[in-house]
Order: sequence, then structure tokens, then C-alpha cells
Amino acid sequence: MSLSSHSHGWNRLLPMTSNPHGQPGGQPYPRPYLEPSANPTWIGRVLPGNYQPAPGNPTSLPQQSWAIPPVPVRRSMGTLPLVITGAVLAIASLLLVVPFLLGNTGITGFVIGFIASLIPLSVVLLTVRLIDRWEPEPKRLLWFAFTWGAAVSIAGTLLIQPLFALAAPTSSEEAFTYFMATVQAPIVEEFTKSLGLLVLVLAARKYFDGPVDGVVFAFTIAAGFAFTENILYFGREIASSTDPGTDLVRIFILRGVMSPFAHAIFTGTTGLVMGFAARKWHPGYAVLAFFIGLLPAMFLHNRWNSMGQDFLAAYFVVQVPIFLVAAVGIILLRVAEGKLTRQRLMEYARAGWFTPAEVEMLATSRGRRQALRWASSRARGQQMKAFIRGATTLAFTRQRILSGRDVQVHQHDELEALRAIPGLRAAVLH
Repeated sequence: MSLSSHSHGWNRLLPMTSNPHGQPGGQPYPRPYLEPSANPTWIGRVLPGNYQPAPGNPTSLPQQSWAIPPVPVRRSMGTLPLVITGAVLAIASLLLVVPFLLGNTGITGFVIGFIASLIPLSVVLLTVRLIDRWEPEPKRLLWFAFTWGAAVSIAGTLLIQPLFALAAPTSSEEAFTYFMATVQAPIVEEFTKSLGLLVLVLAARKYFDGPVDGVVFAFTIAAGFAFTENILYFGREIASSTDPGTDLVRIFILRGVMSPFAHAIFTGTTGLVMGFAARKWHPGYAVLAFFIGLLPAMFLHNRWNSMGQDFLAAYFVVQVPIFLVAAVGIILLRVAEGKLTRQRLMEYARAGWFTPAEVEMLATSRGRRQALRWASSRARGQQMKAFIRGATTLAFTRQRILSGRDVQVHQHDELEALRAIPGLRAAVLH
């Protein structure tokens, strides 16, 4: 059974479809067969040799067997080892980072800087949540990304920074400062931040499989880095200024109001490049994309730190357009992600798992909003959210299969997800 819409909402029941093969008359596709609509977008294109029909639904068609038999897969600990390793690294990093911050800010400056830094951090993390809303990443991995940025990348920067100080010009303090800001900071900071992306794509590749994932993880790492950096900048104004209130407001406007997304955009370019490379999984592609993605991140960081007396002019002429381009790019990525979700769920619909009306409900923003309103009015909002999450996970699992990445493992995940769909649907309807 499924939900369909009419003038009063999603409250009319429709029967399940009954054709598991994907073409009229019940004739199976020859394999491999690439449906004309299998590539609705430039995200996640499928090669003909990798395409295969979705498993048929044995519940709606008792005579049909599973198109792909369950594959025995040894259960792993998932992301837990990565998260534990990240926690150990973060704690070790804090032993270096916290004394450094306190030495530069004092206790009062640290506390005030910490509180003030929560404001731009909240703005960036809320944006991450909006970007990640369609297919949310595991919270464990987002915590790993944040702590990497807030602690591990800061510690790495503090350890590598002295090497660049040895190479910096010493003719004047101004020349030294300019070198450290425009050469050292872009290279070292982007390297240490993006190293977290490389760890994620190598150790949690199941969840890092596209440009949107790359942007989400990169923004989260950058949010953590900027949070700690802001504590330093804000707290230092309190500790060293003769007019701390005025100077704190000035630096807060500059960093917390005018540029809360600066680090996110820098590192986001690396995440974008690595996300595209992750579509065709290979460790070599990931490493290559890491180094290629560092180039635009370092360039943008350099341009930002190079703005001097003409800061306001450069900000509005260069930086604001870059931010707008980034925003438009993220919107286009989300639109493409939605189209891909719809296509993959339509393939399951032809296999008997969903009705076309359900696909429109589950794979479009408008359909999801209407479905959640309908379900919430019947005290089934959480159940509907679980149904939407389950279907979205299924669609992206199918995309991983069709991309040729770890096919047997993802076929096992696919069958597990398919077995859960009837229960998720029933929870909404009863």
C-alpha cells in the first residue's frame, strides 16, 4: 500500500505495482541494459556495463524470486574504529591547542572568545544541516569531521607552522607577517584541514560517495577550524587591546558577520573535487583528488589573506561573488541529487517496491513536505521521516551498486534496506 495525494493531502491508498522487470509485458531486460533515463543528471552517471535491474519484490509477486541472492558479508564495526581514532587524536591535539589558546588569550579572553565564536559556528553548522538534509550523513562522521577541524587540524598547523617561519623573510616584521599570512596559512591550514577529508574518503568510503558529501564534510571540518581560530582572534583582542570592547566588535564583524563561510568555501573546493572522484572509487583517485583539490582551496585562501587596504573593495567585488557562486553551485548539486534519487526509486517502483505516487512523495522536496504534513496531522511524523530516510538510503545504495563500487557489499545492504521498506511503510499507515 502507499500514500497518494489529492486536494486534502496524502491520505488516499493506492495498490502496489506488479511489474518487477522494468519494461512492459514483464520481459526481463537483457543484461547489461542501460535504461534511457538511468542518467538524469551529471551526478553519478552509470556506465552500461555496470547497470543491472533492481531486485524484484517477492511480496507483491509470490512467484518471483530475488533478482540478486543475499550475499554473505562478514559484519564489521562500521565507523566505530574511525570515530575512536578521531577521538584519541582530538584529545591528544587538545593537549597542545588549549595551552596555546590560553597562553594567547588568558582565561577571560578564552571564555569570551569561546562564547562569541559559537555564533558564526552556529550559522555554518545550520547551513551544513540544510545542505545535508536530503541524505543525512551519519552523526558519528560529522562529529569526527568537526573535531578534526577544531582540534587535529589546529594542532597540525601549530606543529608545521614553525618550518615555514624558518623560510620566511626576516628583513622586516611586515614582510614576515605577510609571508606567514599569504603563504604559510593557505598551504598549511588547507593541508591539515583537507587531510581529514582524505581520512574520511579512505576509511568511510561507504558514506563519502559524491560532491554533496564532500561539501558537507568539508564545511564541517572548516567550521571546527574556524571555531577554534575565532576563539584565538576574539580572545586575543580581549587580552591585548586597550579598548577590548570596541576591538572585539570590530574583529567580530570582520570574522563573524562578513566572513563566517570563508574557511568553509576554501576547504569546500577540496571536498567538491574529492566528492567527484569518490563517484568512481579507487584509492589512487582519492589521493590524486586530494592534491588537486588543495590547489583552488589554497588559491582562494591566499587571495582572502592578501586583501589589504583595499579590503572592502576586494570583499564586495571578489569575495561576495565567490560566495554567491558557491551558493548557486550547492543548490545545483542538491537539485541534481534529488533527480538522481527520483530515478533510482523509479527503478525500484518498476520492480514492485513503490508506486509512482510514492516516488513523487519520497523523491521531491514538495512531496516530502506534503507527506510530513499529512503524517504529522495523524501523529505519524517520525514514522514518515524514517520511511523517507529508508527510501533515500536505498536510492543511494543502488547508485553505489551501479557505479561499480564494492558491488557485493552494497547488494547486501540493498537487500537489507529493501526488506525494511514494507515495515517502514506499515508504520506510517497504521
